[in-house]
Amino acid sequence: MLMKIIGAIVVIWLAFMLIGAIFSIFKWVLIIGAVVTVGAIAYGAVKRSQIKS
Repeated sequence: MLMKIIGAIVVIWLAFMLIGAIFSIFKWVLIIGAVVTVGAIAYGAVKRSQIKS
């Protein structure tokens, strides 16, 4: 009985570790995506202003 409880705690702990790692990776993907998007918008604005000049 005690081994089942310890096993369940270990499985839950591993699941929370996996979920935390996924959210951590997702956070960095969102940050990188935002930086790339802002960079692309800025690049497009600079190119457009050079074409009009």
